[in-house]
Amino acid sequence: MRVPLSWLREYVDLPATETGRDVQAKLISAGLEVETVEQLGAGLTGPLVVGKVLTIEELTEFKKPIRFCTVDVGQANGTGEPQEIICGARNFAEGDKVVVALPGAVLPGDFRIAERKTYGRVSRGMICSGDELGMGDDGSHGIIVLPPELEIGIDATKLLELYDEVLDIAVTPDRGYCLSMRGVARETAIAYGLPLRDPALLDVPAPNSYGYPVQVADPVGCDRFTARTVVGVTPEARTPIWMQRRLQKAGMRSVSLAVDITNYVMLELGQPLHAYDRTRLDGPIGVRRAAAGETITTLDGVKRVLDSGDLLITDNSGPIGLAGVMGGAHTEIADPVTDPETGIVTGTTEVVIEAAHFDAISIARTARRHKLASEASRRFERGVDPQAAAAAAQRCVDLLVLLAGGTAEAGVTEIVAPSAPRTVTMPANHPDKVAGVAYGRETVVRRLQEIGCDVYGQDELVVTVPSWRPDLYVPNDLAEEVIRLEGYENLPSTLPKPPAGRGLTERQRTHRRVGRALAGAGYVEALNYPFIGAQVFDQLGLDADDARRRVVTLVNPLSDEEPALRTTLLPGLLGALRRNDGRGSHDLALFETGLVFRPGEQPGVAVRLPVDRRPTDEEIEGVNAALPAQPRRVAVVLAGAREQAGWWGKGRPSDWADAIEAARTVAAEAGVELIISADQHAPWHPGRCAAFHAVVDGEKVLVGHGGELHPRVVKAFGLPDRTCAMELDLDLVEQANEGPLKAPVISSFPVATQDVALVVDASVPTSTVEAALRDGAGELLEAIRLFDVYTGDQLGEGKKSLAYALKFRATDRTLTVDEASAARDAAVALASERTGAVLRGA
Repeated sequence: MRVPLSWLREYVDLPATETGRDVQAKLISAGLEVETVEQLGAGLTGPLVVGKVLTIEELTEFKKPIRFCTVDVGQANGTGEPQEIICGARNFAEGDKVVVALPGAVLPGDFRIAERKTYGRVSRGMICSGDELGMGDDGSHGIIVLPPELEIGIDATKLLELYDEVLDIAVTPDRGYCLSMRGVARETAIAYGLPLRDPALLDVPAPNSYGYPVQVADPVGCDRFTARTVVGVTPEARTPIWMQRRLQKAGMRSVSLAVDITNYVMLELGQPLHAYDRTRLDGPIGVRRAAAGETITTLDGVKRVLDSGDLLITDNSGPIGLAGVMGGAHTEIADPVTDPETGIVTGTTEVVIEAAHFDAISIARTARRHKLASEASRRFERGVDPQAAAAAAQRCVDLLVLLAGGTAEAGVTEIVAPSAPRTVTMPANHPDKVAGVAYGRETVVRRLQEIGCDVYGQDELVVTVPSWRPDLYVPNDLAEEVIRLEGYENLPSTLPKPPAGRGLTERQRTHRRVGRALAGAGYVEALNYPFIGAQVFDQLGLDADDARRRVVTLVNPLSDEEPALRTTLLPGLLGALRRNDGRGSHDLALFETGLVFRPGEQPGVAVRLPVDRRPTDEEIEGVNAALPAQPRRVAVVLAGAREQAGWWGKGRPSDWADAIEAARTVAAEAGVELIISADQHAPWHPGRCAAFHAVVDGEKVLVGHGGELHPRVVKAFGLPDRTCAMELDLDLVEQANEGPLKAPVISSFPVATQDVALVVDASVPTSTVEAALRDGAGELLEAIRLFDVYTGDQLGEGKKSLAYALKFRATDRTLTVDEASAARDAAVALASERTGAVLRGA
C-alpha cells in the first residue's frame, strides 16, 4: 500500500516538522512494515509553469517529426512574450494547456533546462511529460495536457503536487484494514496519540424500497450489498488533477472519471466498488454461484469459463461480473465519444454504484482459480469492513455529483444478512502474562479502545471487536494488539533458562560416533531428499514382491516424478555419486544416515487430532499406529580409487571389501561384532555380496548387506564401473549391543603365538572357519588374525588354504608351550569338525 504523506495529513494533524522518515519509524514501532519512503520531486527545481500552446509549426526536413511551438507562459518568463520551444511529442494541439519547464529549471536526473539551438531553431524551454517530471506515465505516452480552465503562468509544481513523500507499506494478510488511507490513518493517529478524522463518518440515507433492485441468492458469499444510482452524469467530465495525482502516487493509473472515483474511494476507505452503466443492465442485479461451464468476458477482455464455486454478479442476461474480483465487459462505463459533425459528446450518463461485502475465502479461491489478482480481490481476501459499504457508496455518489454534475436518485438499496458483532472474553492480566510485563488493566483497556474495541468488565474483560478487524478472534490476538501498541522495543530481553539435562542419549551418541568414524575413514556425508519414484526400483533390479517396493505415497509431493518416501538410502546416494562423477570428481566415498519409511501390510488412517486441547494418550497412540515404520539406516557408496597413487606406492581402487569394512566400522562404534556371510541380494552382484548378521536377544538377525553393485544396476544409474555400496539398519545394530563396554583386563604376562594353516573347500566362508577356531581355542585365545589365503595346484581344485595367527595369553601366569599347543589343537579340532578343515601339510 502506497501512502502519500500529503493525503495522510488530511485525516491526522501531524506536526508540520514530521517527515516521512519520522512517520515510518512510528508505524514500524506500531507493527507495520514500512519498507521504503519515496521522495517525490527529489532533484526537481523550477521555474515550472502552466503554458498555452499558441502555434505549432511542423518541421518536416528531419528524419523524425519535429514541432516548433510558441507557448504563452504569461509573466513567468519575465517578458510576457511567447516562449519558443522545440518538441517531438504529438499528443497536443494549438490551444492546449501544457506544463513548461523554463530555462534554469532542473528536472529529475539532474537534467538542466537551458536555451539551446537544435534542429535549426532556438529552443527556450521544454514542454514536459509525466515521466520527465518523475510522475510516471499517465497512459498517453506523451506530454501532459492540462484542463483548459487553468490560469496561464501559475506554478505547476504546486498544481501537480510534485513535492511529496510516499510510504510504501507491506501489508500482512492479517492487516487488511491497512490497505486503505483510513486504516493507515487510524494506526498513525494511535502512534502519535492524535485524534482521527474518520473519512467514513458520513451522513448516509436510510435504505428504502425504491432503489435499484438487487437479489442475493447466496447470503453466505455476500452478506451485504448496497446499490446507489446517479443520473445526469456529464460524459466528458474529466478527473481533476488532484485526484489523478493521488491515484498516481498510490500506484494507480487514471482511466475515466467514474472509474477513478471508485478507485479513489477504495483507496480512501478500503471498500472496493464497481460502477455499472445502468442503460446496459438488464433487470435486477443478482448475486449467486456460477453454474459449471458458464462463461463471462471480464474487463481485461478475457473470456473465462466459470467454476461452480465462483460467486457472480448477474442480471437477466447472465453473468456481468466476478464478485469481488473483476467486473464484466458488457456493463462497463462507456468511454466518451465526440461526434465529429455535431461535436456532441456521448457516453455513460447513468451510473449504478455497487458496494458489497463478499466472503474472503470465496474471493481468494476465485482469484487464484482464474489467476486474476486485482486490487479488489486483494482487499476482500484479507478482510474488508462490512460496515463501510454504505459510507463508501455515499462517498462515491457525492463525488459523482460534485465532479461529474450528476444527480443522486433518492432510492437506496441495502441488503444485509443478520449478524452479531464478535466478542472475545479475556482476563485483564492476559497481555501481562503473554509479554511478561505488568501493563495493568487501565493500559489494556485504553489500547483496546484505541483500535476501536468496546470493553466491559473488571478482572474478566468482554471485548467487542470492531467490524474492520476480522483478524481478532482469541485473547492472544488482543494481547498482541496491546503489546505492539505499547512497543515491542519495550519488552524486556530475557534469556531462556533451560533445565539441566543429561546430555545426549546413548542412541544419539552412537549416531554421532558412526558419522565421525565414517568421516575419519575418508567418507563424505551427503544429505539427500527422502523422496523417490517407482522407476528406481526397476533400476535397482528389485523383484516384484520385494518389500522395498511397497512405499508411502505423498498426497502433495514436491515433484510428480518422486511422489513417494524412500524405503532405502541407496537411490539418493547413488544419484549424488553420479552427479559428482559427472562433474569430474571420480574418486568418491559418500555416506548418509537417515530414516527410511516402511509401511505395514494394511495402510493406517490417522485421526485428525484436536487443536483446542491436548490429545489423549489413546489419540496419540492411534496416530503413531497409523504411521509407517521409520528405521534409521546408514549407507555408503564408493567408486574410483580408495587409495591414491604416489611416491608411497601404486594405490588401489575401491572394491567390495571396502564396503564390508565400512559395515565393520559402523558396528564397532555400536559395540557389535558382525557375522559376515556370502549372499545374493539385489542390487548387489550375486558373487560379490555379503550379508551382515548380528545377535539380537540371542537370535541371529539380518541387519544389512554390502558389496559390489550388479553391472546392470551400475548401467541403469549411469555409475562408474565396479561401484560398491553398503547399507545397515542402525536400529537393529544398536539392539545387538549388549550394554556398556567393559574395559579389558590387561595382562602383564607374555603372549604365546601359534600359526595354523587350514585347507578347506573354496565355498567355506572364512568367517565360519574363524568362528570355529575362536570357539575351540577357549578363554586363553586373545586374538586371531587371518594373514594369508592361498589357492593353487598344490591344494587341488576347489580348495583354499587359510593361514591364521593365534595369540594366547593368561591373566595370572606365563603360558607353557604345551598349554598354547593344546589350545591350538582344540581350535583346529573344532574347525575340522564344523568345516572339514585339514591342517595343511598333514
